[in-house]
Amino acid sequence: MTPLPATVPATVVPRTLTVRPGQPLTGAVAVDGSKNACLPLLAAAAATRRHVKLSNVPASADVQLMLRLLERTGFRLSYPVGEPGSLILWPGAFGPTAPDLADAARIRGSYYLVPALLATHGTARLPWPGGCRIGERGMDEHFRVYEAFGDVVQAEDHHYTVTASSRRPGPVRLDLPFRSRGATVAAVLRAVVAGCRLVVGNPNLSPETTTLLAALQESGWDVAAGEETIALGPPADSTRGSLNWWVPGDKIEAGILACALAATGGAGRIEGLRGPDVRLPADLLTQAGIPVTVTADAITVHPAGQLTGRPVRAMASLAPNGLDADFEPALMALALGLPGTHLFGDSINPGRHGNLLPQLARLGARIDELSPTQCRLAGPQRLTGAMVEATDIRTGSALLIAALMARGVTMLTGLDQLRRGHADLPGKLRTLGADITPVTW
Repeated sequence: MTPLPATVPATVVPRTLTVRPGQPLTGAVAVDGSKNACLPLLAAAAATRRHVKLSNVPASADVQLMLRLLERTGFRLSYPVGEPGSLILWPGAFGPTAPDLADAARIRGSYYLVPALLATHGTARLPWPGGCRIGERGMDEHFRVYEAFGDVVQAEDHHYTVTASSRRPGPVRLDLPFRSRGATVAAVLRAVVAGCRLVVGNPNLSPETTTLLAALQESGWDVAAGEETIALGPPADSTRGSLNWWVPGDKIEAGILACALAATGGAGRIEGLRGPDVRLPADLLTQAGIPVTVTADAITVHPAGQLTGRPVRAMASLAPNGLDADFEPALMALALGLPGTHLFGDSINPGRHGNLLPQLARLGARIDELSPTQCRLAGPQRLTGAMVEATDIRTGSALLIAALMARGVTMLTGLDQLRRGHADLPGKLRTLGADITPVTW
C-alpha cells in the first residue's frame, strides 16, 4: 500500500521535542482531516461494498493502521495522482476465512471493522480495542447492538468474536442506555450491511456521528436524526454508482491550536474546519476574556483584552451539543495561565486525568483532584520546563500548550502517541511561530 503523504518524512521521525517559550503565536494554519470522523467513514465505505472516494483523509498513524487492516481484510485502495489526502476504497478479493488482525489492538476504533467483516466473511474476530490508556474500552453496548440483529457474540480473554445471523433481520429497534458514539456507529454500520431499517433511541449526535449519517444519506439511505432517535431506511438500489465523501477538518486539532494561541497571548486564524464544531470551546475562551470569532469554516483568536477571571468550567458530556471530552485537556493546560478557579471533568474517559495530571505536575502545575474524574485548579500558575511524556494523544497536545507557557526548556517524549491522532501537530505550531525543535537519534 502506498501511504498517504505525511507532513513529517518517514525517514526523519523525531522521538523527542524541545519546546521553548517565545513570542506570542500568530498567523494562519489549516487543520488536517479528523481522525475521529475518518475511522467511521472508512468502515462505512467498506460496509457499503461500493467504490468510495474519500478526500481530506489525515495521515495520522491510527488512520494509516486502519487502511492497512482494510487491505488485509481484502479491500483495495488506490490514491488519485495529484490529489493529496484522497483515496479510493473498493471491494477486492476476500479469502475464505477472516484474516488475523492482531495489530488492530493498537487502536480504539478497530471495533468499527466488525460490520464490514460480517459482510465479507460472516464472522469478525478482533482483539479487544486498544489505543490511549484512558479507561476501560467497554464493548457491552456494542455486543447488545449485534445481538439485536440476531448475531452471536463470544467474548474471550484477548479477543471477541461476532458471527452474523443466518437470517436477514427485519426492522431493528434498540435503545441505548447512554449516548455511546461507538455503539451508535456500530448500529448504523450493521444496518448498512444488513440492508434493513433501523431506529436507535438515545443516540449519540456528535459531529462524527452526523458526518457518517450525512455520508449515508448521500449514498441513498433515508436518514432522520433527532435528539431522541435516529431512523434509517435502506436505498432502493444499494449498489449503484460510486460515492464521494469528505472527511471534515479536525475540530480537536483546531481547539488545541486556538488554546495555544491564547496561552501565548497571540492571535491567529485556524482554517479548514466546520466552525460550529468548535463553538463550545470558543465560548469558553471568550468568557475568559479571549475574544474568539467562529465562522462557517474557521476560528479566529483575537488579542486578549482584560482577562475576566471568570472560571473556566469544562465538563465533558455525551449529550447533544455537549463538550467533547477531547477538548478538556487543552482547555486545562490553557487555564493554568488564566486568573480564576477553574473546574474540569471527564467521566467519559475515567483514566485520562491519571495520565494528564502527573505530567502537568512535572511542569509545576498544582491541580486538586476532587475525584478520579474531576479536578480543580487556580490560576495563573508559574510553570517550569521539564522532561514530560505524551502518555496518550490528548495529554501530548496539552503538554505542548503548557510547555509554551513554561519558563525554560521542556522536553516532550512519547511522540508516537501524539502522531496517532495528528500527523504533525508540532509542525502546525511552528507555522504559528512556536519554538519547537525535533530531536532525532
